[in-house]
Amino acid sequence: MKYPKEYLNEIKTRLKVSTVISKTVSLKKRGKEYVGLSPFKNEKTPSFTVNDEKEFYHCFATSEHGNIFDFVMKTQNLKFGEAVKHLAQLAGMQPYMFSKQDEEREKKWKEYRSIYSQYVDFYNNELLKNETYSEARDYLKNRSLGKEEVKKFKIGYIEKNPNFFSKFKDQFSEQTLVESGLFYLDDKKKTYVERFRGRLIFPINNISGQPIALGGRIIEKLDYLAKYINSPETNFFKKGSNLYNLDLARKLSNKLNHIYLVEGYMDVVGLSKNGVENVVANLGTALTEKQILTLNQFFDDIIICFDGDESGYKAAVRAAENSIKELKPEKQISFLFLPDNEDPDSFINKNGKNYFVDFVKQNKISIHQFIFNHYKKQTDNSPSSMAIFEKNLRSIVNTIKDSFIKKYVLEFFLEKIEELTPLVNANKQYNRKKIKSLKSTQKYFNETKAFSPIELKEFSLLYLIMNNLDIFQKNISLIENINFFTDENKLIFDVILKKLKSEEKLGLDSLKIDEQLVDKIFKFASIKHILNNHKNDQVKVLELLDEYLHDFKIHGLEIRIEELESRFSKDLSESTFNEINDLKEQKKKENIN
Repeated sequence: MKYPKEYLNEIKTRLKVSTVISKTVSLKKRGKEYVGLSPFKNEKTPSFTVNDEKEFYHCFATSEHGNIFDFVMKTQNLKFGEAVKHLAQLAGMQPYMFSKQDEEREKKWKEYRSIYSQYVDFYNNELLKNETYSEARDYLKNRSLGKEEVKKFKIGYIEKNPNFFSKFKDQFSEQTLVESGLFYLDDKKKTYVERFRGRLIFPINNISGQPIALGGRIIEKLDYLAKYINSPETNFFKKGSNLYNLDLARKLSNKLNHIYLVEGYMDVVGLSKNGVENVVANLGTALTEKQILTLNQFFDDIIICFDGDESGYKAAVRAAENSIKELKPEKQISFLFLPDNEDPDSFINKNGKNYFVDFVKQNKISIHQFIFNHYKKQTDNSPSSMAIFEKNLRSIVNTIKDSFIKKYVLEFFLEKIEELTPLVNANKQYNRKKIKSLKSTQKYFNETKAFSPIELKEFSLLYLIMNNLDIFQKNISLIENINFFTDENKLIFDVILKKLKSEEKLGLDSLKIDEQLVDKIFKFASIKHILNNHKNDQVKVLELLDEYLHDFKIHGLEIRIEELESRFSKDLSESTFNEINDLKEQKKKENIN
């Protein structure tokens, strides 16, 4: 039996070609494509290309060409069915089973898809052409939306007394029509009613672009009706697994690495109309882990932008606590809060795209900063409230699945808490009670973004040495050949090294380093939380030194590899290529160790 075309298409839409192939081939971005060494032939000059936009790979050396299924079959020696199972698992999909139940489900899916396609097309066409729909068109015009948006998003309008059920009853059974969620039985009148009558409808498409549900908005001010309603969940539509406009937004992932997540359909349409098309909306429910995982397949940076009112803030808190679980080292999640009484649609219509983009750059905050700020607001600086504060943060950290992110988010929280309480340090010159307002906490976070990861590691290494001068004076050979990568930290280290070699009895004050520089090191050195628990422990200090020297070595290899890759892109020299491979192999061994 054949796999349904829709099942195979969904695998292809969920997985970029480069994502699949990069697990086997080392790829480098070059324009719109990726290049690498052919997996089908031993070669020294890259002849293998991958194009995500066109969904294929091509090897100029062997003329091999195909999609992700072809690649997995050829490189892993799998049959087609085995390749499908492998890629479905990679895409986070359930394996397809060829049973009678599956055949029946496939039949129902075709009926379901046909119902929604006909329904959406009919009411979209009515809104565009039926003169009696002037009230709906006027509403859209007042929201600055015209025919272009109606066509693009297939927006429709359902009159107050429609009778589409009668158009369908000759094609589909009553049970099938009711199961679609578009109709329900009015027990009193014993007639079938259209759920979205009197509303604008926004088709919710699956990732392949097929309508599977609707969102509906009233255009009259009627307090007894909900402003928005969604389709009920069906066998083919789960609110927590879908996102409005993902089918269109995902196509931009080859050009953009960030995506805006908003609350409403009108927010998506309004932003898109103003040139911000990389936007999706959740479907009236709390943001789910599944939705975050789906977005992470296409984008590296999720910017959550909810309304600037109390309900928008509460929704953001729920979203933060749910989505931080799926945070990964290579991914970012940020939050953007608009001015009071503004939503993304109204804000961009007033100010335009450029102002919106600048506002995002200036005002978005990371997910961990937002969570910290939220729980800090609930404290009164008493020991009891601070204890609850820390307990809440630790509880949230424990939900994070990635161990590396878990470690550094906890470190971030503890460091921020420490700034709010008195520090105890043997060198009283640097003791100070750091109680900061939320404004200065935000300033601190912004300051950390100004430093590169290696610069922050250099701060920690300098902090380690400055707080253990006696240990390093006795073991100076372990540090005298360290290479720092930033000029300012290199100068500080040279001063310390010179003093250590003088064999004088040293203290921090005798180093004669500018106090502002020392303050910066003490402020941003993340190692201080670990070191505070291992004071005067020479074994632990030297163990930490080894870790940083290892990190410095890997960073040095990365810099050299980047330099050689830049040279290779111009000269295509075989010796340069071989050196790159040698260094990558060396880096691989260092990472294993």
